[in-house]
This record gives sequence, C-alpha cells and structure tokens, in this order.
Amino acid sequence: MTASFSELARQVVEKAQGLGADQSEAFLIKSKDLSIDVRDGEVETLKLAEDRGLGVRIFLKDRIGFAYTSNLENAAVDEIIRQALANSDKTSPDRFNYMPKPGGQYPGLDIFDPEIQKAPIEEKIDIAKTIEKSARSFDKRITITERSSYFDAEYEVTLANSLGISTSYQGAYCGCYADLVAEQDGDNETGFAIKMTLKYKDLKPETVGPEAAEKSVRKLGAKTINTQKAVIVLDPYISISFLGVVAPALSAEAVQKGKSLFGGKVGQQVASGKVNIIDYGSMPGGIASAPFDGEGVPTSKTVLIQNGELKGYLHNTYTAAKDGVMSTGNGTRSSFKSTPEVGTTNFYIEPGPTHPDDLIKDIGAGLYITDVMGMHTANPISGDFSVGASGIWIENGRLTKPVRGVAIAGNILDLLNEVEGVGSDLTFFGGKGAPTIRISKMTISGS
Repeated sequence: MTASFSELARQVVEKAQGLGADQSEAFLIKSKDLSIDVRDGEVETLKLAEDRGLGVRIFLKDRIGFAYTSNLENAAVDEIIRQALANSDKTSPDRFNYMPKPGGQYPGLDIFDPEIQKAPIEEKIDIAKTIEKSARSFDKRITITERSSYFDAEYEVTLANSLGISTSYQGAYCGCYADLVAEQDGDNETGFAIKMTLKYKDLKPETVGPEAAEKSVRKLGAKTINTQKAVIVLDPYISISFLGVVAPALSAEAVQKGKSLFGGKVGQQVASGKVNIIDYGSMPGGIASAPFDGEGVPTSKTVLIQNGELKGYLHNTYTAAKDGVMSTGNGTRSSFKSTPEVGTTNFYIEPGPTHPDDLIKDIGAGLYITDVMGMHTANPISGDFSVGASGIWIENGRLTKPVRGVAIAGNILDLLNEVEGVGSDLTFFGGKGAPTIRISKMTISGS
C-alpha cells in the first residue's frame, strides 16, 4: 500500500460510490501498544503489538453493509468494498440509517506527546522496576508482586465519508500499574494502583507502588461485622464501579430498545441534587479525548444529570435521527472491526466542594468501601445490584478496623438519591472518573 491513510480513505469512498453505494465510509486505525511487566526486579514480559486496519461501512436502499480487513493491499481493499455492499443485502432497511455531514468545528486537543515514543525502552523498564521497588520498600509485609507494569499506546485514526467528511488525528497515552499482595499471620490481601496520563513527564511511578502497597496492607486482619443499616462512603474507584452500571443506561440506544432504567425520565429528578454526571469527549487531558467520534462528528461536553435532574442521553447519528435530535458525538468504535455504537468518552461524576476527609469526620458509625465483588452482575435495566464488599470501618469520624465478608444490595436509582456528600477528589481510571461519595444509609449484610 503506497497511498497515505487519508488518500486511501478517499479512494475507498470513491470506489464504493462507484459500485453503487448510496453513502459510504472508510475508517482506518493504525496503533502500537507496549507493555512491560517486572517481577522481583527482573523483566517478566515485554510486549510490543502493532495493528492497522480498515472498516468499510455502506448504506444502500436504507440497508447497512459492513466489512473490514487488516490487509491494506489494493486487491484486499477492493474485495471488502464489494463484501460490504453484498452484506447490505442481509440487513433490514431502516430509514434512520445515514451518515453525518460535515458540521461544526473539531476541538483543538493536545493528545499526542512525542516524548512517549522517544523515551528509550530501558527507561520504561526502569519505571516498572521503580514501581515494584517503591512498593516493596513501603512495608515489609508486601511479599508478592502480581504485576508491576509500564504501558503505553499510540494511535492514528482516519475517517472519510461520501458526504464530505475527511479527517484524522493522532493520540497517545502512557501509564503504570501495580498489583501486590501483603501477607501477615497467614492472611493475604491484594492492593492495586494505576496512573494514566497523556504526558510522559507527568508519570509519577514512585507514587504508584506505595499506593498499591498501602491498599493491600490496610486490609490485613479484616473481619466481618454484624448486619446493620449505616452510612456508606465510597472510595473513588468504587464510585466508578457504580458509574459503570449507570453508563450503558444513559445510552439512547438502550433507551430506544427499552433496556434502560432512565427511559422516559428526562426532566425528572433521578438522583440527589448533589449529583452531576457528565460525558466530555473533548476534555483537556482526558485519556478518552478525541476531536471527533467514530463517525466524524465533533466531540462535545454533554451534561446528562444536572443537580439530580436527567437532562438527556448519549447519541450517535442513528439514535439522534430516531429521536429527532443532534448527535452528542458519542458514536464510539472499539476498533476498525466494529461499527459505531453509542458509548461514553470521558464519563464522570462532577466533584463537589467537600474534602474527602470532611465526608468522614462527622460519621459516628459507617463503612468506607474500598472493594466490591460481583459488580458485573448489576442489572442496568432494573438498576438492582447485590455485591460483596470490603473496606474500613468508620467510628467517631475516623477510619479504624478493616472489614470484609459483607454484602450491600439495593437499586442504583435509590443509591443516587441517597447521595448526601460529594468529594472534591475527582479521580479517573481510564475513561471513567468519580470522587469520594457519601451515601446517607444502606443496609450492610454481615454476620
């Protein structure tokens, strides 16, 4: 393949149109992923994976056809164009099948740091070693390194369609991760920490190991508690776990299929007045930020829940056409092998004014939850959940003894409505973020 990605995308669209497509689109990705795992001071694995490919989407007589290939030679590209056209015969016509026209300005984003690529591999190995070394030196009870890792990725996305969109961007991010085990008197506890950033110079590996170590050590000696109703405080990572159940329910696609607990509730109070939930595809510094979505629509900031009131849903071009609204720029694609679905970008609960320590200091008795098990079983349609939990008991405004072997159950809407405090410590794990959250009451099932 000699043509640039932009040229290739335009050629694909021209060929598809020439073969009879009503509308056509070419979506190309080129990516490179590096991961380095260290254990006991030695490199355990070092993986460099490169990928590139083309997805072709066409509309013909209101039917959609799609095909993809990782072979970008002319003959292979011509074959998948014909395959996409042939595949349209197998789908049902839908009058809302159409592609976006050029419209709006693409946000200017600083999402590609060349230093990530320039940094030598030896330096990146040293980062992974630093994570493990700082974790082991934090506490002698840290005995096992499950993973001590450096990782990065760089990617280039190119998109063109027959309505005049022709655009591309480059992005990159890097990160480090620690997953550790602490041991004491036959008790084993795990702890992890992760840091991801768009800027190589902003990585602080020396903080990741100690954070994971502290999380594992503080769980040692944990015991269950009696069943009771108490105040609950969610660590940011746990707030994000619940946010992960909320995310698909705020998709217009789920609402249109009758599979969302937020269906028909726009304009209604669905959470405490302290809760604001936002999706921000062009957020400065966001790991999931991009100038346009998987269809070429400019990304934007979408307020979904404001002061507890449901304002709307996330849309791609198809769901927006069906509802008679504009796309929110949330036509996301996991790779060139998929068509645009409705998905989140930088999706988060807005931080509040309260320092996280102040959310705890006036609690007589409660539970600070640091881990949950089984969140994947939560039902995004009904909102019901029942999960195992562990954490630290709060007594007289202080974190005291570690707790495990308990469960919490309820409904997401009830949980959102019981939020009585939102911390100022917005923390992102990849594309989702949340601060510390205080829930006024919840039943904790223990012994």
